[in-house]
Amino acid sequence: MLKLSDEFSLLFTKEQQPLLLILLIFIFSFSQSLFAEEFSVTTTDDLQQILDTSQNGDILTLSAGRYLGNFIVTKQITLRGKKGSIIDAQGQGHAITLKNSHITIDNLSIVNWGHDLTEQNSGIYSHEKIDNEKAVGIVIKNNTLSGDGFGIWLNYVTKSKIYNNKVKGNLALRSADRGNGIQVANVTHSHVFNNETHEVRDGIYVISSQNNLIEANTMHDLRYGIHYMYSYDNTVKENIAYNTRAGYALMSSRRLTITGNKTTDSEDYGFLLNFITKSTFNNNHIKNVWTKPENKVLGRDGKGLFVYNSGYNTLEGNIVDTTEIGIHLTAGSENIKIYGNSFINNPTQVKYVSNKKQEWSKDGLGNYWSNYLGWDMNNDGVGDTIFEPNDGIDKLVWQYPEMKMIMDSPAILILRWVQKQFPVLKPPGVKDSYPLMKPHFSQANFREKEVASDNQAKAELLQEDKL
Repeated sequence: MLKLSDEFSLLFTKEQQPLLLILLIFIFSFSQSLFAEEFSVTTTDDLQQILDTSQNGDILTLSAGRYLGNFIVTKQITLRGKKGSIIDAQGQGHAITLKNSHITIDNLSIVNWGHDLTEQNSGIYSHEKIDNEKAVGIVIKNNTLSGDGFGIWLNYVTKSKIYNNKVKGNLALRSADRGNGIQVANVTHSHVFNNETHEVRDGIYVISSQNNLIEANTMHDLRYGIHYMYSYDNTVKENIAYNTRAGYALMSSRRLTITGNKTTDSEDYGFLLNFITKSTFNNNHIKNVWTKPENKVLGRDGKGLFVYNSGYNTLEGNIVDTTEIGIHLTAGSENIKIYGNSFINNPTQVKYVSNKKQEWSKDGLGNYWSNYLGWDMNNDGVGDTIFEPNDGIDKLVWQYPEMKMIMDSPAILILRWVQKQFPVLKPPGVKDSYPLMKPHFSQANFREKEVASDNQAKAELLQEDKL
């Protein structure tokens, strides 16, 4: 009697056998998906039981109504809602917990999850590895979330998409007691775009994550719009933040590309760079960074760009408009390239306390300074005299703020005159050898770019839905 292996050998040649084995494995691995179904679920059904008995590839569509509980998804399914489908966690724990790869959560209203930040209570929560590997291909789209804790929390995930969601926090809580709108940790090769977060702690919080694209999101009425920690090789592109303490707070990260973003009406910082290295910041727009009078204390001034202990970065083509201090560099922020930017209507354009020289131009291209009083005799768009935004008196005032009381005194005016007449007495600092006579692009051009970016994002969103 022939064994099965012998019969297999007789039926197929040695060259055919490996290909057939691969085909059999492929068919077996997707056998469950071949029998996937679409189910309609109502509030009278046991949603958790249906989730438990579903098969990979199933689509569960929730009819309008309120589904009470804390639901766990363990299969590779799509859970989506019709208009009026509400997941209500009744103030406890996570509303929806994801424990597999290739899960899609679509078009649900998720409310009233827990407020325990230590337990990471979230509207949508994925925290565990799958077979000791990151979860793959989670898609969270078109949802509306409103609650006290974190909105969307993803940990140990790769190739995910989070888009077209709206996350709202609870203003009755202190900022520190609210969760973040979208939090991604240990996430790679993922796309977070076209989301709106507001009244949470931080809009989008990224930690220990690489090779992600954060794009075309809107964050407002919160602490930090986008907050980065310990993350590398990420792109932050064409996002909008307003009514924040800091539009973008970027910390302990490297090789970031920050391009085409906008922040308005921040109280402390437009962009905060803390230990950021080898990163590029270009074509961003910062406007109206001003500390509220009731919060004013000594040393707290609105800073368009605050660069702390951050070197080997490039800042090019940015607009810093109407901030108390345009750019503040401190704590060893050197080896930095700053050129092609526009500093407009900032009472203090630059604050730089150091005895090391900084040249803020590259290849004959400097920056535009709205308080530059030089001239351009040959009409090449570059000023004929060097621009130095600070002198020794400025540095003394920064070191001894009480000197502000005598800033207009005859003694201070004489000291400034002496420095101008005898430049050898001026301490080294920032110098722009090629100041621009005009801003590098107009406000109208920026608005056109913003509209074009929005239209492109919408087109990409439609394409994503087709896929």
